[in-house]
Amino acid sequence: MYLLGKITVTSVLPEKLARLRDIAYNLWWSWNSEAIDLYREIDLVLWEKLGKNPVRFLHELSQKKLEEKLNDSGFMKRYDEVVKKFDSYLANTDTWFNRTYPDNKNCMVAYFSAEYGLHEVLPIYSGGLGVLSGDHCKSASDLGIPFTAIGLFYKQGYFNQRINHDGWQETNYPELNVSQLPIRPVLLPDGKQARISVELPGRMVHAIIWEVKVGRISLYLMDTDIEDNSPGDRVLTSRLYGGDQETRIQQEIFLGMGGVSVLETMGLKPSVFHMNEGHSAFLGLELIKKYMQEKNLSFRDAKETVSSSVIFTTHTPVPAGNDVFPIQMIDKYFSNFWNRIGISRHEFLDLGTKINDNQNFNMTVLALTLAGKKNGVSELHGAVSRNIFNNVWPGLPEEDVPITHITNGIHTLTWLSPSFKYLFDKYLNPEWLDKLYQKDIWDDIEKIPDEEIWKIHCALKSKMIDFLRQRLKGQRTENGDSIESLREVDSLLSPDALTIGFARRFATYKRANLIFRDAARIQRILNNPNMPVQIIFAGKAHPADRPAHEIIKNIHDIARQEGFKGKVILVENYNMTLARNLVQGVDIWLNNPRRPLEASGTSGQKVCINGVVNFSVLDGWWCEGYNGKNGWPIGDDTFYGNEFYQDNADSESIYDTLENQIIPSYYYKDEKGIPVKWVKIMKESIRSLLPQYSTHRMVQEYTGKMYMPLIGRMSKIESSNYELARGLSNWKQNIERNWPSVEISADRSVSQLKDLNSVSGEPVKVYASVRLGSISPADVKVEVYYGLIGKNNIIENPEVLEMQMTEKADDGTYKYCADIKLYDGGEYGYTFRVMPYHPDMINRYETGLVRWVVQ
Repeated sequence: MYLLGKITVTSVLPEKLARLRDIAYNLWWSWNSEAIDLYREIDLVLWEKLGKNPVRFLHELSQKKLEEKLNDSGFMKRYDEVVKKFDSYLANTDTWFNRTYPDNKNCMVAYFSAEYGLHEVLPIYSGGLGVLSGDHCKSASDLGIPFTAIGLFYKQGYFNQRINHDGWQETNYPELNVSQLPIRPVLLPDGKQARISVELPGRMVHAIIWEVKVGRISLYLMDTDIEDNSPGDRVLTSRLYGGDQETRIQQEIFLGMGGVSVLETMGLKPSVFHMNEGHSAFLGLELIKKYMQEKNLSFRDAKETVSSSVIFTTHTPVPAGNDVFPIQMIDKYFSNFWNRIGISRHEFLDLGTKINDNQNFNMTVLALTLAGKKNGVSELHGAVSRNIFNNVWPGLPEEDVPITHITNGIHTLTWLSPSFKYLFDKYLNPEWLDKLYQKDIWDDIEKIPDEEIWKIHCALKSKMIDFLRQRLKGQRTENGDSIESLREVDSLLSPDALTIGFARRFATYKRANLIFRDAARIQRILNNPNMPVQIIFAGKAHPADRPAHEIIKNIHDIARQEGFKGKVILVENYNMTLARNLVQGVDIWLNNPRRPLEASGTSGQKVCINGVVNFSVLDGWWCEGYNGKNGWPIGDDTFYGNEFYQDNADSESIYDTLENQIIPSYYYKDEKGIPVKWVKIMKESIRSLLPQYSTHRMVQEYTGKMYMPLIGRMSKIESSNYELARGLSNWKQNIERNWPSVEISADRSVSQLKDLNSVSGEPVKVYASVRLGSISPADVKVEVYYGLIGKNNIIENPEVLEMQMTEKADDGTYKYCADIKLYDGGEYGYTFRVMPYHPDMINRYETGLVRWVVQ
């Protein structure tokens, strides 16, 4: 029969249970297991069947089941407790932010990201960047930060992955049903859905606005799928990272420029703007235009104001990871724009082009140019970023490039197993949840008996295995495998075997198949009958990344070979559901990117809070996190110029460490059957890593180092009626105009030799002469730059000492002097430099201007 129509029946919530709907539409439930338990308790089978989606669950729930719960006094008591906790959370004003910054309650941070991984029911994320954004939002809510997030609503999300019978990845983009999601339209007073419009070449494109509640904060998403748009424009926001470069630049124009319009439409006036990656960098241009139109500022004055309110976080550790658009595409989309902000095409392109690459407009360079505060996402990544982007400030030595770092973290309650939360509630300070970033609280981990922590770990491992077997059965059924193959799944994965997990985006630099470099050796390790080992792999490859597809195919083929079958498991469609099971259930987490290409990595931070141990290359966050007792490193910090040698060294390290340290520690058990050495490492991992690598600590750092300094700066600019920005902008123009006349040299008039001898601790006087032309001495700093001489006569680990002016000669030359004290023996090098100085600069190196002594 043909389908004539459909009838949708929605259960009616009894008045006494009406708050279940309020909770369902606020993702607060996603990190509060007591709320999740309410839905599970009503109908566990339906909850699991519908993908743990409370909105859809309430739509499809049996009225009878609801009526039954009204008569369950135990359930109603738990329901009342959860509602009370939810209401108390939303109403609480005694937050970390309000206590720490009581005079800044009316400010706001606007956060822009291309993806958000809040929960698997809202699949508008692809991987680590999105999950980080989601965790950032959750911690901002928990800490009470005045915070609003901006993004795009991808109705087809990111792709679902299928690995076919031959091992090749296939992609599928499901259409999301908005009525089944924890998302609501933003309505205007007339009842219509709020919308914004963005100008694209030859047309205006419109987007409606949706709201996602994340605890105390809101995430606003733009959606172009409306009738007023052309068919091509309706699908503009349909897929995350989908389409060609035209789609990409249009999405990024919407994210940045449209995002500013969303804030205006909502009546929100952020004090600062945080760009999470360069996708939203066009927002800086929109803000410049806004300041020029509304405050009558010049381009340079507006740019100075924007720099005072914009933060940029870069996540890419490789030049190829930056979004770039060909210049002709920039001409197409912005030829009408640069006239509006009073600059030429050349000046506009200079905002986003790298030296020696004038054919591509680089979004990371644009973000670095416009943002006043810039950071990488780990200490090592900050150093790598300063190296990659040194030519944005070509006169500066690498260590002075104005990019700092704030190491990533994770939202602890999102990734913490409820079983471990129970343990922490039982043995730790009752306030651990509100103060999880306080390190001393975690010393009490030692109070947890080894037997209890191991029992919980084993239960989580068994739960993970049951989950994976169900996934694998579905995977094999979809591929048409035999009945025997399906039955085989029931015996896959032993709960007693040491289980290694490897799950992440399958980019080639992450080297997912490195452990198989010596196939015979890893086969022997896996098949030791007394100490067996098994490995679980999961991860998606970008649809256009053919080499990454081939790595998936390679692992699939290995998993079917004799000697690896049953020992190597590849699970398809890696998402937050699968990730949560893996990070809570495996024994050890393998991470072997090609150092130093991992910006931070956060999957290892998710495992350590659940007692899972890290086994990782010393890259990203693990460089800082590893303390010699809380896991194992792969290799060391050696830099390899040859990838073949690096892969050989790292794979050898994997095998040696597994054979001699990891496996013996896991299988060494006391008379109670407890692997005491292993449990000691588990506890140390939790104690040393959980407080440090939470997004609570991370967001507190962003607040103290980035948000509040710029909020204070913008307050001064606004209270001065923008005269502070105008004055600084004029000062910079004057410096730039007169800088070519600046000269610095060693002062030959003091009988000074370039080669000096000194005794340890004895001051060494050095002198410099500076010609400043029409620049005032008050507008510069003269410095001696010195340190031990390393390879190629380069000064290593340099120190900088400000020199003092001693006299002004009749010819306009200024004399400067400094005393250097050196205590350690060796050969030291030194030179002199002069740099612009103004007390109101955000960063002393921001102009990029520097004059060095020329031999």
